[in-house]
Amino acid sequence: MAGALAQRNCPTCKREIPQPDLGAAFRPFCSARCKSADLGSWLSDGYRISQPLSGEDLDQGVPGDPGRRDEPED
Repeated sequence: MAGALAQRNCPTCKREIPQPDLGAAFRPFCSARCKSADLGSWLSDGYRISQPLSGEDLDQGVPGDPGRRDEPED
């Protein structure tokens, strides 16, 4: 089905997010409450990076980032 948006679930409560709401202000969350709960988990050390980052990890950047070094430039 061309042009169809992928179905998404809120990463906090796992509730299905209706298609028209995928671009909402709380994206990728379903509500301000879930967005705040996720932030609270980060701030209270509920989430952790599993291993120390190396300089190479930092140089590679995030996939899709225009400044990423391992992607060819147009």
